[in-house]
Amino acid sequence: MLPGIQLAGPLRTTVNALIAAVNRLDKSLSPADTISKFRAHTFTFKDSIYVLHILSALFWLTLMEVPPFPYKLAIPVLYAIALLIPFTSQFFVPATPVFSWVIMFYSNQFLSADYRPAVHVVLLPTLESVLYGANISDILTRFTHPILDIIAWLPYGVIHYTFPLILAAFLWLFRPPALRVFAQAFGYQNCIGVFTQIVLPCAAPWYEIIYGLTPAAYGTPGSAGGLGRIDDLFGGEGYKRTFASSPLVFGAFPSLHAAWVTLEALFLSALWPGCAKWAWGYAAVLYWSTMYLSHHYLIDVVGGACLATACFYFFVPEELRNGNANGAADKYERYDLEGRRGGFGVGMEEFASDSTLSDEEETPIAYRSPNLANAQGKKGRGHRHTASIASLIRADERAGED
Repeated sequence: MLPGIQLAGPLRTTVNALIAAVNRLDKSLSPADTISKFRAHTFTFKDSIYVLHILSALFWLTLMEVPPFPYKLAIPVLYAIALLIPFTSQFFVPATPVFSWVIMFYSNQFLSADYRPAVHVVLLPTLESVLYGANISDILTRFTHPILDIIAWLPYGVIHYTFPLILAAFLWLFRPPALRVFAQAFGYQNCIGVFTQIVLPCAAPWYEIIYGLTPAAYGTPGSAGGLGRIDDLFGGEGYKRTFASSPLVFGAFPSLHAAWVTLEALFLSALWPGCAKWAWGYAAVLYWSTMYLSHHYLIDVVGGACLATACFYFFVPEELRNGNANGAADKYERYDLEGRRGGFGVGMEEFASDSTLSDEEETPIAYRSPNLANAQGKKGRGHRHTASIASLIRADERAGED
């Protein structure tokens, strides 16, 4: 940052967090460093999960027909190179569960129908009527309108695919310890969901609308459902083509749309409680959109939400679930200070972790607020060290308010 340039509070917080995040990165490009770390690593039973990942990847790579052999060998070769280079391995190792889900989702289309179970067409609507007294998804699709189509499309067809990346970026910047946990919970949740969809294939509501309750065949093309109206509205064919060539046509249960948004809302509520009402409001709209667009039954949504909740409480340690992403008390509790003064809502300072804003090892002192003079007259609660830290914290807040 150039001398003399004053940034607004939220922007300064983001820049400080970005600098700290970049400083945390391992910038080595030497495979020898990775090999040394591997030799020094003490293996535990938990590491055996990577054996399962390797076996799963071998199975799905063997089934994969596009790209054909030998071109598909480039996938494991490139992945191995990414693991050997320290700079890339710090991203690829935590993302291994996500990659396992991606290859499983893509390659399942090459699994022969002779080895697949029969598609359940009647199961979900029957369970929905028994459990909830009516076919809720059918009720929600009886009245459609272009405005409702847009409201349903934005969370289901746009935000859904980008929000995990946005949340991961915020975790990388402001809650680094939570990023690896999020990748684990997100990846394994999707692996469990796709595996369930493969062994328990179920038709979505759009199939009932188009074909009725007639038995389904695996050669049936997918349908965009209500998203087809978005294509008609904008004069395109994107969603119709995408869903027609879906690798997993009969994957209604559980709803991974519901699972994604539930997991995201749980993480946001735990780490940034001020965002909870917005996160769950977005989740509620997406729950509705899955049924309004005839992609899922209510029981699919409930199943996806339950899957996400189970993964959240299984993979996320208690200190993160309680909002303590740094495994220690925040700066106000640590130095026996009064709480943050004034303000309401969710600001960027609430997103910033204690390590991002006040840890000298990660944030250079040059990027701290120089406005320390105003804090010198304050009476400290303890010895000089605590008083000086209190001055830094208070001065940083005053500079943000200016």
